[in-house]
Amino acid sequence: MRRLRHSLRWALIKAAVAGTTMVALAFLIPLGLMVQQTARDRAFTAAERQAAALGPALAITTDQDAIARAVASTDAGAQGRMAVHLPPPEAAGAGATTLSGPGGGAGGVASAPGGTASGGTASGGAAPAGKVSDGTGATAAAGSGSGPAAGATIGEVRALAADVASAGGQGRSFTVEVPGGYALLQPVAVDTVRTAVVEVFVADGDLTRGVATAWQVLSGVALGLVAVSVLVADRMGARIVGSARRLAAAARSLGAGDLAVRVPVDGKQAAGSPEELREAGHAFNAMADRVVQLLAAERELAADLSHRLRTPLTVLRLNAASLGEGDAADATRHAVAQLEREVDQIIRSARRAPEDAPAVTVGCDAAEVIRERVGFWSALAEDEGRRWQLAGADRETPVPVQRGDLAAAVDALLGNVFRHTGVGTAFSVDVLATGSSVIVLVGDAGPGFTDPEAALKRGEGHGGEGSTGLGLDIVRKLAEATGGDLALGRSAVLGGAEIRLRLRSRPDGTVPARTGRRRGRGSLFTR
Repeated sequence: MRRLRHSLRWALIKAAVAGTTMVALAFLIPLGLMVQQTARDRAFTAAERQAAALGPALAITTDQDAIARAVASTDAGAQGRMAVHLPPPEAAGAGATTLSGPGGGAGGVASAPGGTASGGTASGGAAPAGKVSDGTGATAAAGSGSGPAAGATIGEVRALAADVASAGGQGRSFTVEVPGGYALLQPVAVDTVRTAVVEVFVADGDLTRGVATAWQVLSGVALGLVAVSVLVADRMGARIVGSARRLAAAARSLGAGDLAVRVPVDGKQAAGSPEELREAGHAFNAMADRVVQLLAAERELAADLSHRLRTPLTVLRLNAASLGEGDAADATRHAVAQLEREVDQIIRSARRAPEDAPAVTVGCDAAEVIRERVGFWSALAEDEGRRWQLAGADRETPVPVQRGDLAAAVDALLGNVFRHTGVGTAFSVDVLATGSSVIVLVGDAGPGFTDPEAALKRGEGHGGEGSTGLGLDIVRKLAEATGGDLALGRSAVLGGAEIRLRLRSRPDGTVPARTGRRRGRGSLFTR
């Protein structure tokens, strides 16, 4: 999971989630608010339709029974959410004039039929002074002509009387907040003078009906969009990452020595790969082809150069055969024979195809190889009068390198002593084995290194005739191939140069300290 979090695939997924989320929020939040406003408008529009449905009935009659039946026939009225505030009925004596006649009393008081007049008071039935009867038993205060007066009310009232009077007086509808919701007050003209007010209650639940469902649907749509974007980004990332991983795997294989590896740039495996990665694949394949060509040319050059050595080697072998008997003659003939074998091996290796190379067992006994090579150089040391010493090579010391490579490295170190010191200069070879490393110390009594760093640089040797400056570089590469190193310094015993070759025998070991490595050695001894 940690590896996925730092991959290109995960980065594409996060980018897709962020982009899709921002787009979804930019569209869905305004859309959700619009749905909420639409639900509110729908509730008030329905209330206005319910109130308008009573307009024809109020225009025809203000009879309470008839209006009550009309209210009950509406949805709001059936649910107890509608009320009608009727205007007061017209007074029975409204518009009467003052009469005087023989039957009339002084003071201009008119007597209605069936009534008496006395002191300016008209009696028209059982209604008290200042009250009018609407003929149905409901009573209301007589109007004074300055705005609607309170009349009978049908249904459950929720709005305040002041709000009802304001709606009737202004002649326009509006809503007021009441406990549990809102009340729509709709004025309806009964005649040219009077106005009734229809009250429709709109509950809070009606204002948000369907909004929660709409938000859930919109949220589901947003999540669906994010999921689709993640799926698309993951598929795209898988193709890109797959192409990059194939390129990386091919590079690792080429670095491990597989010269036949190539990156697929066409066909099914390369389908969906970005053009940039295809170009990188083409470049990698071209590079691999060039490497193969260069290696082939190098092998041919090595084979040609080695083949050219056959003629001087033949001359050397004939001359060595004519040396007669003796240790020096035998050593010379042995060296010539070994040189011929090495040249033949180089030619065969150069001519052989990489896939035909035989399996090579990696690993040898360092002590055995060092004893053999020191014994070989001891003959020359005796001829030049050099004292030498070999210590620590009396027990098995395995190292993870090929025998021939280690022998070449030891020859390079010992040859360096003979090439760069005068005749009669002593030298020593010490082998130290620890739990994780094998250290080979080659010291001499010569002048030492004037510039150790320059001596380790490839091709910068200044040993005169026959020196290429590649010996120490070959030894250094052998040490680094095992995880070890090569160091130059001054010998604490002989006073001259000292070369330390450290070969790692186990990858998890530690570098041993060099203190106390030469225990009890006070002088060199001859063979």
